[in-house]
Amino acid sequence: MTEINQNEAARLERRRERFERKMSHTTIKYLRELEDLGRGNTPEAMKPFFDVLKSVYFDMEPVRAEGRPCIGTYCAMVPLELIYAAGAVPVKLCSGNYTSFLIGDDIVPRDACPLVKAVAGFQEMKNLPIYNDCRMMVVPITCDCKKKISQILSRDADVFVMQIPVNREDDEAIDSCVIEYNKLLDKLEQITGANVSCADISHAIALVGNAQYEMSRFLEFKTGTRSLIRGSHVMAMMNAASYMPIDIWTEKLHLLNDELRERQKNGLYITKENQPRIMLTGSPVIFPNIKLPLLIEQMGGSLAADETCMGERFLYDPVIPTEKTFDGLLKAIANRYVRACTCPVFSENRQRVDRILHMIKEHKIQGVIYHVLRGCLVYDYEYAVIEKELKEADIPVIRVENDYNEEDIEHLRIRVEAFIELIKETEYE
Repeated sequence: MTEINQNEAARLERRRERFERKMSHTTIKYLRELEDLGRGNTPEAMKPFFDVLKSVYFDMEPVRAEGRPCIGTYCAMVPLELIYAAGAVPVKLCSGNYTSFLIGDDIVPRDACPLVKAVAGFQEMKNLPIYNDCRMMVVPITCDCKKKISQILSRDADVFVMQIPVNREDDEAIDSCVIEYNKLLDKLEQITGANVSCADISHAIALVGNAQYEMSRFLEFKTGTRSLIRGSHVMAMMNAASYMPIDIWTEKLHLLNDELRERQKNGLYITKENQPRIMLTGSPVIFPNIKLPLLIEQMGGSLAADETCMGERFLYDPVIPTEKTFDGLLKAIANRYVRACTCPVFSENRQRVDRILHMIKEHKIQGVIYHVLRGCLVYDYEYAVIEKELKEADIPVIRVENDYNEEDIEHLRIRVEAFIELIKETEYE
């Protein structure tokens, strides 16, 4: 190796070491804030979810896939059932890391969203096992940035680009999804050596369905006027699902549900009766960029619900097959991931408005914070629609735009605190 090559290799190694130190620092900082928020009253069953986030971003350990190949996914629209049916484990690789965002800022255009920049940064550094261990990555084309990031990822990995219909209401949309799912299964079978059958898909539907059942149990604990668990902790729990086989995650959620049931019986609530109940919706909140949920609760609000694709929406609407044929099962999966999806990528999205209004009523929400990641146009575009509907329903709403950096925390703190005070004045004047 020449002296120039040796110097370049040494420079890259120092850069990776700085990257890992900064990433570890950010991870521990936000995990400590989550623990401090609990003030010693965090459910014991939350520990496995915090441990998974620490193992991935601090200890930099791989996903414990029990010998099965890992498949990277970049959207909640990727059908988990097909990956499990093929004998693999899905790993959601969307990132909220500021350190990788800074690396990606030099790779993708300035106006690209932080999520895409962070993904590009991790791909550039190549030192996180959850990225390196994936045998294939599945990228649904839900926006222009996702379309271009698939090109960057394909330089170093096998990438399956999944087309998403713009209009989900007609039968042609479902048919096009079935075609995409068959293509995806072909790729998965090449990687795993499986020959996926109807029985495999049915088993995988039941596997994910178990998680959805436990999630429905969990949501029942959140419908009262007082909370049994912090909303920030809920978002950490949902983020942890990205890095755990779903059967393991379901087991841990089952234990959490049992603990919350006992807390409910004993009246062990963590919020007061009159704490403003806030819903968070809009762009995804991805660990470790959880400053907004933390600020809501640090400023005296109760994060009582979220309508985001990295939160509670992730496990809405189970797959309900009406036909047990191969094509029938794929159509049922398409109906769950496309027709039931409230992502703003679709041309018509009244369903999302109705979902938000329903959640406001069910969770007794008193104010909505609409989160927009800078550059996330599909969510930003819909704010005007949501704002109009909520004003008609007499529900206060604010739009909060942020990035992955921490320089805007004080600005966000002021806005969140003022919004919570507004709700208090409105509710209790």
